[in-house]
Amino acid sequence: MTSILVATDGSAGANRAIEAAAEIAKALACNLLIVTVADLLLGEELRQLPQTGVSTGDVLEALTSRTLRSAEACARHLGVLQVEVRTAWGDVTRSLLDTAVNSSAKMIVIGRRGRGQLAGLPLGSVSQKLVSLAPCPVLVVP
Repeated sequence: MTSILVATDGSAGANRAIEAAAEIAKALACNLLIVTVADLLLGEELRQLPQTGVSTGDVLEALTSRTLRSAEACARHLGVLQVEVRTAWGDVTRSLLDTAVNSSAKMIVIGRRGRGQLAGLPLGSVSQKLVSLAPCPVLVVP
């Protein structure tokens, strides 16, 4: 069955992308693959948190799990029947491109800006790279 890949980092822009992707998946009776990427920036942010005796890996896993559960709940609430969630690791753009290829995604949906927004760019750096490099259509949700 055809799948649509949607990326989330838990930001407001990503939440809008989840909603748009869910509406498209529902209308086309597609599977929805929700992906979050645990990247080096997020790991760096975690190291700045107060030490609680819990490993950075455990905190990172909990954050990605929470992000995916929230996105999955939103998609199911909007009527998508087939939802899969995945955590990828490493460079965000490369991970999303690899996941799109490996899952044979027919479309990638992403928010225009996420956690790492740069004010001077018309699109966020990840969305800009995906538009240029993706093997399938990319919908960038404002």
